[in-house]
Amino acid sequence: MFNKGNKGLFAFILTLFMLTTYVSNAQEGESIFNSKCATCHSPHKDMTGPKLFEVRQKWEEGGALEGSLHQWVKNWQVAAANDPYAKEASNWSPSAMTTFADLNDEQIESIFDYIDAQPVPGAGGDAAAAGGGVAVATNVEENDLGWIWYILGAVFLVIIFSVGGVKRQLEELDEDNEKQIKVGSKAWIFKNRKYVGMGVLVIVIAATTWLFLGLNQIGVVTGYQPSQPIAFPHDIHAGINGIDCKYCHNSANKSKTAGLPTTNLCMNCHKQIQGAGDQVEKIKNIYKSAGFSPEGGGTYSGETENIVWNKVHNLPDHVYFNHSQHVEIGGIDCKQCHGDMTKQNDVARVVPIEELNKIEGNIQLTKETLTMGWCIECHGVKEVSSGPLEGKGGYYDEIHKRLLENDESLYEQYLEDGKVTVDELGGWECAKCHY
Repeated sequence: MFNKGNKGLFAFILTLFMLTTYVSNAQEGESIFNSKCATCHSPHKDMTGPKLFEVRQKWEEGGALEGSLHQWVKNWQVAAANDPYAKEASNWSPSAMTTFADLNDEQIESIFDYIDAQPVPGAGGDAAAAGGGVAVATNVEENDLGWIWYILGAVFLVIIFSVGGVKRQLEELDEDNEKQIKVGSKAWIFKNRKYVGMGVLVIVIAATTWLFLGLNQIGVVTGYQPSQPIAFPHDIHAGINGIDCKYCHNSANKSKTAGLPTTNLCMNCHKQIQGAGDQVEKIKNIYKSAGFSPEGGGTYSGETENIVWNKVHNLPDHVYFNHSQHVEIGGIDCKQCHGDMTKQNDVARVVPIEELNKIEGNIQLTKETLTMGWCIECHGVKEVSSGPLEGKGGYYDEIHKRLLENDESLYEQYLEDGKVTVDELGGWECAKCHY
């Protein structure tokens, strides 16, 4: 049996473990909902998608097959094909739902647990509820981390009181050691009190470090690789056939987004190229989307279907990123962020920084891909100009002129290392990348 001293230490460790575990589990459902669901769904209001409060109960009462709701989240088309209730649900809105094949059953359950825990708005409703689902989702995004600080405060209070309790017990043992020290754990603790104290301190530091490392991984999407309707082999198109990235992603050098190719663009080649082996089935998906039959000379039926691609590099809504600024003005090669797609046969993914650093010509970075630290680190080393800004173009010529007229010494400071970097021209200012 535990004696009084051991019970206190055990209770402290158990409490700390339960608190840190609760933070991790409770955060997961909220985090996944905000990053993947909140754009289209609200717990208590129909938006692009239906309200999700008690959706598990609704599907069960509606006669949905077991596991059908989880399959719907992963790939609604498969669920609709196998379950009449899911087929009926697919008629709710003409908008096609994004598939989330990367989510497992535990993560999906954590999303529904979080949704069902949201209070139902009163008859009058507050401002956020009255304003609709978008206002509710925005409020959650802004405040989803605030409660963590209360949990951390509670953790540190437990640490303080627990350490204080250990100290008092040791003082009592010192004052009356002849009476208090007995054969057993108390005697052993008193005899080895220095080591016990050090052990408690190590456990506290390790648990606290583990907690903060876990929090630091929230929002990190390295390795994220969603399923796609067509397993597009980049290595064949961009590698073997040498097709330039901007042929398919034709707005990368002139727009905020890189753009996705339409089926008509694919048909420029695949009207003649029908593939061989397992490629035939993949190309048939393109024909089905275009309403094309390759038989004979080839005919179009006019019955087309959209191909719904799943976004891979999905930044938070408050982050601004412009492809043309980086590709056209900054001269960044696609492989710096997306990896060497000429060797990528599998569907696209968020490439880990270790793999990006192995690619010849890439800027060597240390932070996780698609994190804020990754962008800031790159802005700190990537040069806008290897020398004066003059002759770089209208925008940079104007900066060159203003610096010479208003602060020539600052311009000289910029050029001390022989280049002008992105951060020296405001690339570390918050408003450059955040709405």
